[in-house]
Amino acid sequence: MNLSVKHVLSYTYDKPVALDPHLLYLYPKSYPHQRLLDYSLRIDPLPSRVVRNVDAEGNVQQVVYFAAPTDYLTVKADMTLSSDPFNVFDFVLFPFEAKNIPFRYSDRTHKYLLPYLSRHEITPYVEQFARQIASHVNWATVPFLTEMSSHIHDNFSYQQRPEGRAYPPEDTLRGLCGSCRDYSSLFIAACRSLGMAARLVSGYLYGNPTQAHELHAWVEVYLPGAGWRGFDPTEGRAMINNHICLGASADYDQLAPVMGTFRGAASSFLTTELEIEEVGEK
Repeated sequence: MNLSVKHVLSYTYDKPVALDPHLLYLYPKSYPHQRLLDYSLRIDPLPSRVVRNVDAEGNVQQVVYFAAPTDYLTVKADMTLSSDPFNVFDFVLFPFEAKNIPFRYSDRTHKYLLPYLSRHEITPYVEQFARQIASHVNWATVPFLTEMSSHIHDNFSYQQRPEGRAYPPEDTLRGLCGSCRDYSSLFIAACRSLGMAARLVSGYLYGNPTQAHELHAWVEVYLPGAGWRGFDPTEGRAMINNHICLGASADYDQLAPVMGTFRGAASSFLTTELEIEEVGEK
């Protein structure tokens, strides 16, 4: 299927400000089952320069420079993607010992995965949660990931919270509620507590009315022989071809679509618009 995304972010300031360089994560990440057909980025006021590059984690990053003071900033990204049916379980774990957790990554792979194995924010309570689910599925790797996805979906209360940092994983676990970022942060911490590399993914989700007008977050876990594979605890399942990735990171709060600062004594206000629809083939 082809998916069209129109994303508008509008900032207003009550006094003119000088905009420092801004980082934009608004360009789709490449996947074998998903390719970009069309893309346009419009920024008002017109920037003095836009540099498109690839950051340290392989995400397309657009750096925007401004020359003159302004009391507003509007960023409009329009994109069309072709997204083919995708079976996230179409792989063979290799070495075969990886079919059960805990397992060990090869030395070569491990050195690249270190940022995604960080135990920051892993508490004994979070690790106990992960071990309980692992025990329930006899410590089988893939069933652990699917069971945790469905467990969070079935037992936690979803909250829409588009702004602010992700809650600590233990807070989400104790409160049994959170946003998609909170669910994902808990999922990541649980995976890492058992030695599995995991990262947060930010992007769009087509087909869920709750997420239709907001950025979405889910998780990718690195599996030997399979590479990065996506799981969505908000949806309660593995990802399919209705997820559109804008970026993936070891850190929970480094993938906002627009990040930057301004100079001046002013207050700012943000409004967003997001439309995702299936369109015919061109």
